[in-house]
Amino acid sequence: MGNVLAMKVLQDKLQISKARQELIKKGISFVDSPLKLLIRRLKLISSIAIGDMLKSWDVLSSLDFVERNVQKNESILDIGCYASELIVALHKLGYSNLTGVDLNVNLRKMPYQDFIRYEINDFMRTSFVDASFKAITSISVIEHGFDEELLLKEVSRLLKPSGYFIASFDYWPEKIDTKGIRLFGMDWNIFSKDEIVGFIAKAAGYGLLPAGDIMYSVKDKPIDCQEKQYTFAWLVLRKLA
Repeated sequence: MGNVLAMKVLQDKLQISKARQELIKKGISFVDSPLKLLIRRLKLISSIAIGDMLKSWDVLSSLDFVERNVQKNESILDIGCYASELIVALHKLGYSNLTGVDLNVNLRKMPYQDFIRYEINDFMRTSFVDASFKAITSISVIEHGFDEELLLKEVSRLLKPSGYFIASFDYWPEKIDTKGIRLFGMDWNIFSKDEIVGFIAKAAGYGLLPAGDIMYSVKDKPIDCQEKQYTFAWLVLRKLA
């Protein structure tokens, strides 16, 4: 695969701001401006707040990969898609076969309901038929209520041959203890290097292999949540043809 990266790591906060500027330049930034954020806090608008500034790098990485590897008419599934900037940005880029799945009942309030198929469902137990999607995307989702076997089994079932699983997640090479911390009503895991090595090895048993080289190295801890400091990683697995 040469210099193509199947996994890379967010190195510092500057990468986040640069990614947001690139999303704005492309006309696919949906995160609230400071003025709109103030108006929202005053409860003068009731629409869903789409996206997260901290996820700018993840979103741009995923969009860039999809644009290079997935045709505009091919099927894409975004799991954990409630308030997802990725799925609406894909629509803005001209992707016409988009599906989002999430357990949040407010999914009915997501934008572009006439163009994006939204399903209120558990993304690890969907009703979609086998080999339904060319790509499955997941922005900061799999670390919440992580179930390795269920996730890999469902992703492998749903992907078409040579399809892609594109995911970002919380990461730090050494294990960070999150026991007892719950986010979105679920357990929270910051993946360690050993856990990702194990996950990639397990994925191979489901016909899912890295789509390029793997980079585990880190520089800073640009993310701070629940008094834990860490970073984000981004991974692409490809289903065997």
